[in-house]
Amino acid sequence: MFRNILMTTTALFIANAAFAQDTMVKEVSISADITAISNAEAAAYWTQVADDLENAIVARLVDRIGETGSKISVDIDELSLSNSFQNQLGLEDAVIIGMVNITNDDDNAKFDNYELTVTAQSAQAFAADGTVLEGAFDDTPEYYAALIAAFADGVVTRLK
Repeated sequence: MFRNILMTTTALFIANAAFAQDTMVKEVSISADITAISNAEAAAYWTQVADDLENAIVARLVDRIGETGSKISVDIDELSLSNSFQNQLGLEDAVIIGMVNITNDDDNAKFDNYELTVTAQSAQAFAADGTVLEGAFDDTPEYYAALIAAFADGVVTRLK
C-alpha cells in the first residue's frame, strides 16, 4: 500500500515537473532585508544571499530564459545558521524562509504565491569530494551552498 502511494506521488511530481519544463521565465528578482538575518553567525554568510539565490535560480532555468514569460520574485523573510551544538540541543536550525511570487502577463494559469521554507535537515550538504557532511557545523560554506541550492530547486520545481 505504502509503495503504491509513494509511486503515485512520485509520478505526480514528475508529471508536474515535466509540465513546468515549458514555462519560460523573463525575470528573476530576489530581495533580502538585513533585518531578516536572525543571528550573528548567519551575517557572515548571508551578505550576498540575494545575488547567490538569483544566480542559483537562473542557472536552473538557463534553457528557459526569454523575452516573455513568468516573473519570479522572492522576498526573504528569515535567515539563520546554527552550529552542530545548537542542533543537538534543538535550539536552532539553519533556515531560509521566503515568500515566492510568480506572475505572468500572458498566462493567468502560471500565477503562484507561496511561502517556501528550507532547513539544513531538508537540504543535504556535501563535502568537496561529494560525501554527505555529518556532524559538521551548519555555519560552513557547504551548508550555505546546500540551503541556497535547495531553495532554488524548490522555486524551480514549483513553476507552473
